[in-house]
Amino acid sequence: MALAPAGGWARGDTSESEALDHFATMQELLTTAAPQAEAIVASPNGRRRATEYITANFEHIPAELLAHQMRGAASCDAVFPLIDHARREGWSLDAAGVSCPVRIVWGTDDRLLPWPSAAARYREDWLPHADWIVLDGIGHCPQLDVPLETAQLILGFTSR
Repeated sequence: MALAPAGGWARGDTSESEALDHFATMQELLTTAAPQAEAIVASPNGRRRATEYITANFEHIPAELLAHQMRGAASCDAVFPLIDHARREGWSLDAAGVSCPVRIVWGTDDRLLPWPSAAARYREDWLPHADWIVLDGIGHCPQLDVPLETAQLILGFTSR
């Protein structure tokens, strides 16, 4: 099961480079903001700002979880090597090597990897026979936006 996986842009889609630039900028901002994470998420406006690129619905997410997420993302040392690799090598998937059932879940309000353009190669080339679930009005992280529905989608798929 995959939740809005990266790398599915159609070849030549310039939004791929824009997304990688965005990830680099956000990592730099997160690194600066992480020491003040609790203060940032203490207000509804701060929680909206902290989640604006990953969720459509943020009001129910505990401030403590968001602060923890900010600190965790800021401490991730794989971000820049991954971005560099993606710029150098591009994205690929050995779809022939995927022999298990696959479910892909994507939110229509995903601001990081917009539906459907960021899913083009998954849908058309790599995994066209996947079980596709598109969630209206949901952002990049359905596990944060609609945690119970996302858990049900995972359980329903894995219990087959």
